[in-house]
Amino acid sequence: LITHADHAEVVKWACSALSNLACNDYNKVAIEKAGGIPPVVAALITHADYAEVVTPACWALRNLAVNDDNKVAIEKAGGIPPVVAALITHADHFEVVTQAC
Repeated sequence: LITHADHAEVVKWACSALSNLACNDYNKVAIEKAGGIPPVVAALITHADYAEVVTPACWALRNLAVNDDNKVAIEKAGGIPPVVAALITHADHFEVVTQAC
């Protein structure tokens, strides 16, 4: 996510991988400790117009936010405004709205 942050396709798959990994409680903590939340937030900002990236990025944050400490980390990383923006920008895109809610 960091090295190839400008490449939407790479970011899409990286966010998808993190969203799958974040289904596990241990991994939720490990991803946050590894600094994984800020790059996901950055992906939402950088690729805000691309539903193909926004969907897995919101999915990753959604899974990570099940952990209370991660909720705080997401807010500190500036993650709330880009999720709200995704809901507005992609209001007609079912997948984005589903993952952002």
